[in-house]
Amino acid sequence: MKIRFLPKLLMFALLMGLTIIALGASHREAPLIALDPAADNTDVYAFRSWEDPGKVVFILNTIPGQDPADGPNYFAFDDDVLYEIHIDNNQNGRAGDIVYQIRFETETRPALGSLNFPLPFVGNPNIAVAELQGITALDGAGSEGLTRRQTYTVTEIRGHKQQKLFENQILIAVPSNAGPATMPDYEALAAQGIYRDGNTGIRIFAGQRYETFYIDLGAVFDTVNLRRPVPALTPEEDANDHINPFGINRFSGFNINSIAIEIPIERITRDQQTAEMTQSPVIGMYASTSRQQLQVLRKNGKNIQAGKFIQVSRMANPLVNELIIDTPFKDRWNASEPEDEMQFEEFYKAPSLATALNLIFGLPVPETPRTDLMQIFLKYPGQSVHGASCGSPCAELLRLDVSVPPTAPHDQKRLGGLATPPDPAGFPNGRRPNDDVTDIAARVVGGQAFVEARVGDGVNFLEDAPGSNLTTNGIYTIFPFLPTPQDGRNRRHIDCDEMDANSCN
Repeated sequence: MKIRFLPKLLMFALLMGLTIIALGASHREAPLIALDPAADNTDVYAFRSWEDPGKVVFILNTIPGQDPADGPNYFAFDDDVLYEIHIDNNQNGRAGDIVYQIRFETETRPALGSLNFPLPFVGNPNIAVAELQGITALDGAGSEGLTRRQTYTVTEIRGHKQQKLFENQILIAVPSNAGPATMPDYEALAAQGIYRDGNTGIRIFAGQRYETFYIDLGAVFDTVNLRRPVPALTPEEDANDHINPFGINRFSGFNINSIAIEIPIERITRDQQTAEMTQSPVIGMYASTSRQQLQVLRKNGKNIQAGKFIQVSRMANPLVNELIIDTPFKDRWNASEPEDEMQFEEFYKAPSLATALNLIFGLPVPETPRTDLMQIFLKYPGQSVHGASCGSPCAELLRLDVSVPPTAPHDQKRLGGLATPPDPAGFPNGRRPNDDVTDIAARVVGGQAFVEARVGDGVNFLEDAPGSNLTTNGIYTIFPFLPTPQDGRNRRHIDCDEMDANSCN
């Protein structure tokens, strides 16, 4: 059975009244979410926009590892999934001060005049039907070949007050990049999928983009079998953000589905009811996906579906579930709320990964309890742990100081706060698409000896990103800040031992 059908099996189990713990987040890192790619919350970003520094950008990515050629039913958001971005702007660890909900609806559009075609996206200049000259628009003239299309809604929630954004606009998700005959100018088509709300100044985009997360996934998950011993990177390689010294990027040539929302800073740091600013410029956030726990009810002689949404995926800081939470608890972790992270504090205090890194590399790791990890991942600046315990509040959130100016693309450093000198606008102060969170996380968990040994996976740079006219140093410079996706006909994966690639060894 193909993996695209598995989410419906989960829904069937819910309909049958079976108990399923809601589970998942980030590139197949938990057992159950690996079976539900449309709800797999693969990467989350939060950063001040360098295009418009008065705004903050939040990005939620889903459906990992998309080979661009895998048609004809390409990659779509799930109508049955509730996608959410949660914000804590008063530092109490509860990210419910502001919530943005995104819901999708798929429509099958009318047949193309006198010609029926068994594909959801149709366009080829050799077909002598005017409507099929290529998909050049998301709606109206030029969209005739878009026979299967997704629209969506955005709702802002503040306390008990809900506001539907983008009123009187039809929001259309940008479809997968099938190829140049079907979509002759994909960048122009994608630009039509950027919408602005005139009342709030918020911008939104939903659709396919190029996978920006770069990592030697094969080496890392071969029990940290990196391709060089320590010191892994020379000082020159470590300082060079424009090369891949020895690693193989697993996601080279693959795409992702992305929801990007850009919000004026004052809208998320100001209480819209009292018009007062919050006490600190540091906010916390996480993204989640949820599925409805359905019950079939009988009302007025008709069957209706009802039930609350159950979280199946959450993510804030990158790689927490992969590298800190032990496997038997990963599913439970994804079902829980970030504000309840104290129940998992033992994994931060004595991470199994640190022990493994010590055995693999022969480098000393910090003594336990690791209160430093709790301070980094579970606390705001100025909040301290309580002895060897996390204390309260204790929340696993991605924290962003919105008072720190953004760094221009050509000056960004992949190691963010660990760079020399530091780039204060990078992870762990929020997260930008091109921050090298793999190297940062390995060094933070491993400790000072791993910083000095420059431990890394050898993938430092997002190479071969499409849309080069909008890309600087591998960084896509404009909203939605992830590059143009590879197209299905001409996709290119750079694998080990290929031309321009590193060795497999």
